[in-house]
Amino acid sequence: MANPIYKVIFHNQNQVYELYARAIYQSEMYGFIEVEEFVFGEKSQLVVDPSEEKLKTEFASVTRSYIPMHSIVRIDEVEKEGTGKIVEVKGDKVTQFPFPAPMRPPVDTD
Repeated sequence: MANPIYKVIFHNQNQVYELYARAIYQSEMYGFIEVEEFVFGEKSQLVVDPSEEKLKTEFASVTRSYIPMHSIVRIDEVEKEGTGKIVEVKGDKVTQFPFPAPMRPPVDTD
């Protein structure tokens, strides 16, 4: 595929975000994924999805987003973009996977 598109799904403050981008890679900042070149639906669509409009507004002036690895649910390479969305997480049905604290090196007491 010459110009791949990626679907990125991640947790953010009791919401699940699903968005599309053309560039994704591991950040030089430890523990983060960088997402660039966001892709949104065609402006000529007759039906306006309020969830996608919220995403467009939130990411309007963003050129690159750094998402913590432990917030990522899934990244898929897809044939074409779909409709981005934000979904509220209600109740205890979705639980973020626990992220262990980094281990400290042992202290030498000799």
